[in-house]
Amino acid sequence: MAKGFYISKSLGILGILLGVAAVCTIIALSVVYAQEKNKNAESSAEAPTSPSTTVAATLDQSKPWNRYRLPRTLVPDSYKVTLRPYLTPNEKGLYIFKGSSTVRFICKESTNVIIIHSKKLNYTITSQGHMVSLQTVGGSQPPAIDRTELVELTEYLVVHLRSPLEVNGVYEMNSEFEGELADDLAGFYRSEYMDGTVRKVLATTQMQSADARKSFPCFDEPAMKAKFDITLIHPSNLTALSNMLPKGPSIPFKEDPTWSVTEFHTTPVMSTYLLAYIVSEFTCVEEMAPNGVQIRIWARPSATKEGHGIYALNKTGTILNFFAQHYDTPYPLNKSDQIGLPDFNAGAMENWGLVTYRENALLFDPQSSSSSNKERVVTVIAHELAHQWFGNLVTVAWWNDLWLNEGFASYVEYLGADKAEPTWNLKDLIVLNDVYRVMAVDALASSHPLTTPAEEVNTPAQISEMFDSISYSKGASVLRMLSNFLTEDLFKKGLASYLKAFAYQSTTYLDLWDHLQKVNNQTVIKLPNTVRAIMDRWILQMGFPVITVDTKTGTISQKHFLLDPESNVTRPSQFNYLWIVPISSVRNGIQQNHYWLEGVAEIRDERFKTKPNEWVMLNLNVTGYYQVNYDEDNWRKIQNQLQTDLSAIPVINRAQVIHDAFDLASAHMASVTLALNNTLFLIKETEYMPWQAALSSLSYFKLMFDRTEVYGPMQNYLKKQVTPLFNHFKNVTNTWTQHPEKLMDQYNEINAISTACSSGVPECQELVSNLFSQWMRNPSNNSIHPNLRSTVYCNAIAQGSEDEWNFAWEQFQKATLVNEADKLRAALACSKQVWILNRYLSYTLNPDLIRKQDATSTISSISSNVVGQTLAWDFVQSNWKKLFKDYGGGSFSFSNLIQAVTRRFSSEFELQQLEQFRKNNMDTGFGSATRALEQALEKTKANIKWVKGNKAEVLEWFTENSK
Repeated sequence: MAKGFYISKSLGILGILLGVAAVCTIIALSVVYAQEKNKNAESSAEAPTSPSTTVAATLDQSKPWNRYRLPRTLVPDSYKVTLRPYLTPNEKGLYIFKGSSTVRFICKESTNVIIIHSKKLNYTITSQGHMVSLQTVGGSQPPAIDRTELVELTEYLVVHLRSPLEVNGVYEMNSEFEGELADDLAGFYRSEYMDGTVRKVLATTQMQSADARKSFPCFDEPAMKAKFDITLIHPSNLTALSNMLPKGPSIPFKEDPTWSVTEFHTTPVMSTYLLAYIVSEFTCVEEMAPNGVQIRIWARPSATKEGHGIYALNKTGTILNFFAQHYDTPYPLNKSDQIGLPDFNAGAMENWGLVTYRENALLFDPQSSSSSNKERVVTVIAHELAHQWFGNLVTVAWWNDLWLNEGFASYVEYLGADKAEPTWNLKDLIVLNDVYRVMAVDALASSHPLTTPAEEVNTPAQISEMFDSISYSKGASVLRMLSNFLTEDLFKKGLASYLKAFAYQSTTYLDLWDHLQKVNNQTVIKLPNTVRAIMDRWILQMGFPVITVDTKTGTISQKHFLLDPESNVTRPSQFNYLWIVPISSVRNGIQQNHYWLEGVAEIRDERFKTKPNEWVMLNLNVTGYYQVNYDEDNWRKIQNQLQTDLSAIPVINRAQVIHDAFDLASAHMASVTLALNNTLFLIKETEYMPWQAALSSLSYFKLMFDRTEVYGPMQNYLKKQVTPLFNHFKNVTNTWTQHPEKLMDQYNEINAISTACSSGVPECQELVSNLFSQWMRNPSNNSIHPNLRSTVYCNAIAQGSEDEWNFAWEQFQKATLVNEADKLRAALACSKQVWILNRYLSYTLNPDLIRKQDATSTISSISSNVVGQTLAWDFVQSNWKKLFKDYGGGSFSFSNLIQAVTRRFSSEFELQQLEQFRKNNMDTGFGSATRALEQALEKTKANIKWVKGNKAEVLEWFTENSK
């Protein structure tokens, strides 16, 4: 599943300059794109209350229905499910669906109880007075049912039998039920959208991680794989979709000829969380791939008509073919449907054969969408299609190993997208988007290892917590490192072996290690230990090392890197926080032989010892998941090299020099002036990655100081450094009338304008003001280039008055393309008027004004504005119960909300407020934001110490270097 919280390149860059995001920053928590990716599991069920519903207030663990994990007594074989969603409200004003289900299962151990997941379903009572009926496959009489009950807390339907089931016996359980087709973005739910002035309703699904049970009774765990026969009864004028193609044309429904019945082919053996079914009026563009796979891109009819699905259609076949070759395994199905939904809590979801997306992750309008929107589409498609094999064909047995599923897709999405857009250099962006972003979280004492013992992940809320940036981005980072030191060819061979061995089965990460080891045993690649022994240190212990080099002696050492060196690490490590580290290096620009630091704290090696005229640099292209520190002399040589001829150091490593130094300064391992001195060369830099690393790192300074006297000199320094870059792009774009060809140059053009405007370059402020004014004078003709819209909108609204805000709000309400609406929605948070921002905050509680899926990110945008920070924090405190009820299950969006509203906290008073907030809401709870709250407390304490220790020195440096 793609990450549910997404900031486009232009919005992200702009946000850095306006304090919007502390991405890759010194003590930031993670911000993740998309969505990226986010569950709707709830900490407690809300099953309908009836005489046969029980609430397990205190769990008696001797009763299997009081345990959150299913017993291993029964194993599903197949399901036959029929569902009928009603897309108009009933007499009670509720949208509902009706359904029937037959589940066939095998008894593996003798038991007199059937336990199956069920959530918020009302069952039709049989003539025998039970919620289900039971029959034996093969003719003999099944055990009689004694009673049936719903256990609300553990989300079970429990069938108590008068005698036990027979071992190896095959049984079928039948039920009829009714559920609410709610607008909660979970299970089988409804999505609403406006088609002109007409409100349209569709029915769709989001099962991951624990909401298939909300649609029909099922063994709702990923290892409980089965085959599914899905039938949908739907209005005849609408189209029904599911994981498989229909068996034939829809036929009239006997009871009502205005409805149709669509029966789908049987699925392969698969997990419940990958099921999908949709009833809508959506239309598609389609093509038949050379390998016979039918590819269709579904969207609102108006979006399809305007060609917004064409880009996704053109790239899907290329990406599917790439992964089929990469995995050496054909695509497992005969069709690939992808659909853009108006209401969707995740960034996207990899349902097998029917992938669901937020509209902005699938649809692209070349007239209005930016290059970053296009990058978003191609990378999310690649992420979800990667899952069609890794995750869907072979599935992790339990959610504690989610990191393998999502980390893998988060890594190879760059490979798939690079194949689709080979001129973009997308593979480099993993360093900024994933490696550095997640290091900001993983360097906290409150971080956690990639994998968690299975017994510690039980409840839907605990499962929800697995969907964090550690699973996605750290998973991607360490798998990229593994692929690099094994070589990509060996990595691919191991993957192919793994997929073939475990097709249609479930695994743990150790199975992948075994297959990678087998292919490595047959090669000349020499590793210092087994794949498992090396990777255990990266998987089973949290954090990462800082590698310190003393070039005078050649000594190289490692230490657990903590942004706050005084923080207390309470989590023990069996490896004592030492890693087996693959180390690449260059000396004076020439690459040296690979080196392994084999789990020891310190050792000497001649390749790291330099002569007076030599410098050395480690972690070439940042393929290793670690940071690097040097002795002062080597740092000085690197700075001199950058200021004399920066081309001698690769672009990614120029970004590394900036990023690592700022983190080292935070950890008191280097001076803050050293980190700031590492930005001096930017006055000659025109590449995107070094600038982005600098702006991301300096965004932390903005967050800490934009309410203090440091901010003025800091702005003056940025103005001095960015003016040559602004002029560079003014020249290469012929005074902004053309746009750079290369993607990275397009991104850095946005950097140049954003930084120049926010730091007070008059020509830039005049540019955005004029562009926005032209649009206001002629609303039907927006001549602002899509790449620049986020920057122009935000700066114009920040500089403007109520008129600019109202105009943008009007355009937001009229916007038919979600990418354009997203740009306007974020820019509306840039106003400097307190009353306007307060009004905008109130809009987030009204889904008719701000969609539910966008509410938390809108609050986050407002809090990123220095004027809106306190307003948003007060708003969240006042409305916590409602926010928790409405959004508490959405992992990324909700945890990012806590991060966003607290990211500026740097005083004792703010720390007290945060602690009081936790105390006041213990009864309500924090759900998927629980970890984020603990991290916010830790971050605030670290911020307080950092500001006290560095404010005077930072003020002096900016004052001196802004002249």
